[in-house]
Amino acid sequence: MARPAGSPGGGSRPLRALHVAAEVFPLVKTGGLADVVAALPAAQARQGADVRLLLPGYPSVLEGVRDARSVIDIGSCFGALRVRLLRGRMPGTDLPAYVVDAPYLYRRAGNPYLAPNGEEWPDNLQRFALLGWVAAHLAAADADPRWHADIVHAHDWHAALACAHVADHPAGGVRSIFTIHNMAFQGLFPLHDWPLLGLASRHMSPAGLEFHGQLCLMKAGLQYADRVTTVSPTYAREIATPEFGFGLEGAVRARGDDVTGILNGIDAEVWNPATDAALPSRYDAARMGGKRACRLALQRELGFEHDDGALVLAIVSRLSSQKGLDLVLQALPRLLEGGVQLAVQGSGDPVLEAALRAAAQAHPGRVHVHVGYDEDRAHRLLAGADAIAVPSRFEPCGLTQMYGLRYGTLPVVRRVGGLADTVQDAALPEGNGFVFDAATPQALCEAVERARALRATDPPSWAVLQQRAMAADLDWTGAASRYLELYRTLRERPPG
Repeated sequence: MARPAGSPGGGSRPLRALHVAAEVFPLVKTGGLADVVAALPAAQARQGADVRLLLPGYPSVLEGVRDARSVIDIGSCFGALRVRLLRGRMPGTDLPAYVVDAPYLYRRAGNPYLAPNGEEWPDNLQRFALLGWVAAHLAAADADPRWHADIVHAHDWHAALACAHVADHPAGGVRSIFTIHNMAFQGLFPLHDWPLLGLASRHMSPAGLEFHGQLCLMKAGLQYADRVTTVSPTYAREIATPEFGFGLEGAVRARGDDVTGILNGIDAEVWNPATDAALPSRYDAARMGGKRACRLALQRELGFEHDDGALVLAIVSRLSSQKGLDLVLQALPRLLEGGVQLAVQGSGDPVLEAALRAAAQAHPGRVHVHVGYDEDRAHRLLAGADAIAVPSRFEPCGLTQMYGLRYGTLPVVRRVGGLADTVQDAALPEGNGFVFDAATPQALCEAVERARALRATDPPSWAVLQQRAMAADLDWTGAASRYLELYRTLRERPPG
């Protein structure tokens, strides 16, 4: 993995960064990770960095990447008989994207992680081991002799093995950053599958990837990345505790100051009520009549009563206990008695999906549930609702509450992770939403009731909160700059 001649390691040339991830919007999306991987590299490119993506060759990726051409025929590895590296560009942008084309491992319909029966694909270890291996070799110009990286930026456990491979070949001068998007998903596999990873045996220990008798791919990032980041400052502190560390809090604490939190942003062009083509009426902070029109249109679309006194409460979320959807179900009778109209979009736990469907059938005109994800519908929900609920038990960053702020749809959130970093309670001078602490139905109901009462009894104060919410600086410019500064620090650091 030697650096090609004539490629300086420092100086004024643009930083070269390779973002490695299992999903990216709009090609494949199961959650907020895809939005981050779409927006952060693009923001860094606008600031002058030479940024590229590396993605698995899912059918949707192969179909969506423009002008893809073969860079190198890698051959047979990780159980796949044919592996190629392609290079093209992301749709709608000039951002270069590499694709690992391994038909046996990636060309499957549906979810990128789960088989149709809802269980993980049995060869996920090989699928993501290949992604990390290719990332390290691409970064060091072993795969594309015309380009190499200063920094490999690996996102979540799917890409974490890239950090171990980079650490195994330090002569290449490549540095790595590992970003934890959700500590709860760690990439755990049987220990006896170790030979499938393609790593030196010295990594098969508690100081490496072994974790209570299993392989933990997330530990490849925690142990071997030059720096570890999370997606909000509060979450960076939380994952060092047993409550939020999911058994890896010791590994986090051992990294000390190498672990930092950089708050995610949102794509302010995609999420902009003044230009959003998905909305029946557009608006901005100076012209809020369009939001009232969006509210009426949403009530009609969902079959809700035209009740101006109701609080239209939206939830756009993965349906899981982590996201607090069980709390919502427990709180639902009291919420409906208090004048709430509830609109939910998402998918996840089959039990929660069934319970929400049953609630919608039991309360027509008051509860509407869409199981699945529809991007345009999400935009209409964000624009038409009065408030957006994010009652998570833990939340690394959360993007939905930021979308709500952008659209003047006030967030109702639990004070954890990135929710605590972005939403301040209405009782405070800088308030822009409604915050609660306990993960209980009662605490959620009390926060929603405060929102409903303020909107009904004090419209001027509600309007002030909306104005403050919409004025928040949420785009990726600041986060992209902070990441680039971290890249520069690592690039200029002496070897060893």
